[in-house]
Amino acid sequence: MRRVCGTALALAICTAAAAQAGDRFPELKLDQMSAEQRNVAEAIVAGPRRGMAGPFNAWLRSPELADRLQKVGEYVRFKTSLPPRLNELAILITAREWTSQYEWYAHHPLALNAGLDPKIAAAVAAGERPAGMAEDESVVYDFCIELHRNKHVDDATYKAAVAKLSEQGVIDLIGVSGYYTAVSMTLNVAEVPLPEGEKPPLAPLDR
Repeated sequence: MRRVCGTALALAICTAAAAQAGDRFPELKLDQMSAEQRNVAEAIVAGPRRGMAGPFNAWLRSPELADRLQKVGEYVRFKTSLPPRLNELAILITAREWTSQYEWYAHHPLALNAGLDPKIAAAVAAGERPAGMAEDESVVYDFCIELHRNKHVDDATYKAAVAKLSEQGVIDLIGVSGYYTAVSMTLNVAEVPLPEGEKPPLAPLDR
């Protein structure tokens, strides 16, 4: 594992703490971390995320789990077979299904930068099926919504996903949905707040 100097790690932790200090899992400072926790934090900061924002501070309470989850997250976000536009759409759907405010706040700009139409994101935020989706977006939307809400996908939805995304793509779509479900659960339980001055982007859904 590539080592990160203490100054860089401390800066990453301070930046995350400034954005999301909370009461349930207070930010761990360097001098509060065990050697195992520090090793995991260094691995996260040394990777493509370059920081500790999101669920990672909470996950450090179980450092081995944190390390295993962050490695899964690195794959499903940065190395997946899915195009970034579709991957981010799946993440937004997960955030909406869990009303995970921080996850939506973090990934909405990433989705737009990846080429997702803002109108599609807005419809997902409203809990509606977006109009005007491309075929691959429609496949991802239907698959993810069925999976989250029905805990299953029917044969037609599965076959359409395999035809458009391949078997690997379907597994990667399940993976990104499952990983960001765990992220959403953690953010919601930890009550990770939005940066000061930011308003919750998701309204409650009446279901």
